Amino acid sequence: MCSQKDKPEIWSVDKLLVQNLVIPSYQRPYKWTGKNITELILDIQKSIEDGKKYSDFKYRVGTVILYRGSDTEPYEVVDGQQRLLSFLLLKLCLDPNFMCELLSAEFSDKVTKQHLHDNAQYIREWFSFVDDETKKDFNKALGNTLEVVVLTVNELGEAFQLFDSQNTRGRELYPHDLLKAYHLREIHDKYDMQRAVLKWESKNPKSIRELFDSYLFPLWNWSKRRKSGRFTAAEIDLYKGIEESSGYTYAHRANKAMPYFLLSEPLISGRDFFEMVDHYMQMLHSIKQELVENPDLRDVKKFLIEDPNKVDRVNTPEELDNACKSPSTGMNHARNLFFCALLCYYDRFHNFDPMAVKKLFTWAMMLRVDMNHLGFDTINRYAIGLGDKDRYTNTEPVISLISTARRHTEISGMSLELKRENGEAEATKWQELYDALLQINGYK
Repeated sequence: MCSQKDKPEIWSVDKLLVQNLVIPSYQRPYKWTGKNITELILDIQKSIEDGKKYSDFKYRVGTVILYRGSDTEPYEVVDGQQRLLSFLLLKLCLDPNFMCELLSAEFSDKVTKQHLHDNAQYIREWFSFVDDETKKDFNKALGNTLEVVVLTVNELGEAFQLFDSQNTRGRELYPHDLLKAYHLREIHDKYDMQRAVLKWESKNPKSIRELFDSYLFPLWNWSKRRKSGRFTAAEIDLYKGIEESSGYTYAHRANKAMPYFLLSEPLISGRDFFEMVDHYMQMLHSIKQELVENPDLRDVKKFLIEDPNKVDRVNTPEELDNACKSPSTGMNHARNLFFCALLCYYDRFHNFDPMAVKKLFTWAMMLRVDMNHLGFDTINRYAIGLGDKDRYTNTEPVISLISTARRHTEISGMSLELKRENGEAEATKWQELYDALLQINGYK
C-alpha cells in the first residue's frame, strides 16, 4: 500500500467518531480540563452562529494523524487524542444512543480516567442549562459544520515523523500565531482580512513575539498587581477580545474608543487585534526614537547603553536595542523594566515629560543598584510592589500607579527613595550607576 500522508482528507467530526479507532498504549494521558472543554464548546457555539449567517459555512477544528497497517486493521490515533476524546464525550451527551468502536476502549491510566469522568460531568452540567433546540444545533454541527483534517499513513515510523513535523514545523507554534488564526476567523470582510494579513506579514515574527513576551503580557499583569510569567497558549484568552455585537457594556466602550487602545483594557476581536499589534510596535519605536534624540534625556541614554563611549553613535531605535544588550542578565532585566514602565506611561498619557522619564528610569535602575543578583522573580515582585523594604530602596507598585493616575504629573512628581543606608550600591560594579541616579535626581 502506498503512503497516503500526502493525501489529507476532510471529515466531519461525526464521520471521524464512527471510524474503527483505537487509542494505542504509547499515547500520553488524556489531560484536557474544564477550561479546554469550555473553549471547545464556545468555539462550536460561534461556528453555529456563523453557520446561520453564511451559507455552506464550515469550521476546521484541527488535524488528526492516524496509522493503519492494512484495510482490515483499526486506525491508531497518533495525534489528536485530546480533542477526539473530548468530542466523543460531547457527542454522548448530545446523543446518549450514539455508538462507536472507541466506546469499547479501556483506559488504565488514572489521570485519563479522572479527566474523562470530570469532563463528562462538566459537559452534562453545561448542557443542563440549555434548551433542546440548542442541543440539536450542537449535534447537527458535529455532522455538518465542524471538519477535521485527517492524515492517514500505513507506516508507524512515518506517522511519528508526520506528528513531529505537524507539531514543530521547524519552530514552536507561538501563542501569537494562535491569536493570529483566531482573529482572522473573526474577520468576515475579505478586504479587511487581506489588509490584516499584509500588516502582520510585514513584521518580523521575532519582534511580535517579543512584544507579547516582554511588554504586553507583563504589563497586563503588573498593572493589576499580579505576577507575570511566560506568555503561553494557556494565556491567549487575554487577547481574544470581545465581539462588539455581544451587547456587553465594556464591548460597546471598547468599540467606541477605537482607534485608541490601552494596555490594561480589552479590545474588539478581529481586525482590531492586528491594529493593536501594529499600534504598540510603532509606539515602542517612537519612545525609543525619543530617547536617542531628546537632548534632555542624554543622561538616561548614557546609562541605558552598555558602552557609554558609543552614546553619540546611537541614533536609531534599532541601534539603541543593540547597544542596550548586556552580558549582565540582571541589567537586561532592569532595562526592560524601564522600557515597560515607559511604554505604560506613554500609552496612558501620550506625553514625554523628561522628568517623568527620569523618574521611571530611576525606579527601574535602583533595583539594579539594590541587588547583587537580579533575576526575573525579583523583577516580578518589584513591579507589583511586593518588594521587601529591607532589601529594596523603593517598594511602590509603579506600573499600577501609572495605570490609575489621572494626570502625568502624578508620575513626574512621584517621590522616590534614593538614599541607601551606607551610601553605596550593593555591588561595586553598580556604584557608577548609583552615583548617576543621585545626580539625575539632584542629590549631587
